[in-house]
Amino acid sequence: MVKVAVLGYGVVGSGVAEVITGNGAGISKRADDLIELKYILDVRAFPDSPFADKFVNDFAVIENDPEVNVVVETIGGVGAALDFTERALKAGKSVVSSNKELVATHGRRLLDLAAENGVVYLFEASVGGGIPILRPLSVCMAANEIMEICGIVNGTANYIFTRMVQDAIPFEEALKGAQANGYAEQDPTADVEGMDTCRKLCILSSIANGWHLLPEQVPTKGITKITLADEAYAAAGNYRIKLLGRAIVQEDGSVCPFVEPHFVSLQDPLGGVEDVFNAIKVKGNAVGDVMFYGRGAGKLPTASAVVADVIAAARKLNRSGYQAWQPNRPEAVMPVDQFASPWFVRLAQGSLEAGEKLTISEGAPEESGWITPAMTRPQLDEVLAGKEVLAVIRVLD
Repeated sequence: MVKVAVLGYGVVGSGVAEVITGNGAGISKRADDLIELKYILDVRAFPDSPFADKFVNDFAVIENDPEVNVVVETIGGVGAALDFTERALKAGKSVVSSNKELVATHGRRLLDLAAENGVVYLFEASVGGGIPILRPLSVCMAANEIMEICGIVNGTANYIFTRMVQDAIPFEEALKGAQANGYAEQDPTADVEGMDTCRKLCILSSIANGWHLLPEQVPTKGITKITLADEAYAAAGNYRIKLLGRAIVQEDGSVCPFVEPHFVSLQDPLGGVEDVFNAIKVKGNAVGDVMFYGRGAGKLPTASAVVADVIAAARKLNRSGYQAWQPNRPEAVMPVDQFASPWFVRLAQGSLEAGEKLTISEGAPEESGWITPAMTRPQLDEVLAGKEVLAVIRVLD
């Protein structure tokens, strides 16, 4: 019998408890063993919960119980979550996590700690919610060299863009709507400033490339400065604005990672991804482009990915774990300023003198936006020097 302890009874933790108990027969069959929820750890009391008899508030109870085989960490952050994860692994318990911040920051060390103790550390739900992406990336695409990862992995940002376009409302109003619908936290900073996407990109890149990419190595721009005017220009050119996380392998083997808003053509599958949905496009040198699409967040979709990891851990298939990540390689990170791409540019009225034309656009009228040829951002800034720039947004080509 495999007994499970869930750390945190928030949205994801409560969903995990529901899925384990509600789908228990099928889950146990797929795990080749009976899986049972034994504990839920939370500082709060839930006397009306159907799992009220399973609550504890001292992690030592879980840590010292030899019957607990798998610990599910849904606390979030890198405080108690890191402490409890380390202690669980050292106690010989496999750990399953949905915590992207913890994995992005400490994933390499925790994978090593799991291997040292003969258990597994699994985190499928840390990227893309219910979308299966990490195991396919590490196993199903193992015959490929991964050339590029490009994805919409934050449902909050994508929902805001959708509402701005469909309802013609500004960013601030769309954000309030996302909060009212439970798609954004009261403090939405991690979502709208791109940190959430950055962490998920680090996990994807670390699995794809085999060495630990750290969040501080990923230049990150959020979506707070995107205006209705930018959205209107995008729509006029059959584009949509999307917050993308990208990691592009260069010819010399280095990786160029970055997070920022992009103009994405509606002819690209990513351009049609709306609301809270996520989509991740992976390019392998053998298979070409593969895209993973689905609900990137939510109680039961995320719980689905967590419990799938519980089944993998319960089957004691070390091969179901992720390979150890090599140490961080600062020399293998290419600065984004060296990466050339087209740009959408919009200038304020009167920025061009009479008769003046910009070298990036033949006959571009003032008061309008246009798409430039591919160039680096420093090259673009040199062309735009002295102009009143209203918007510069990278274009996915």
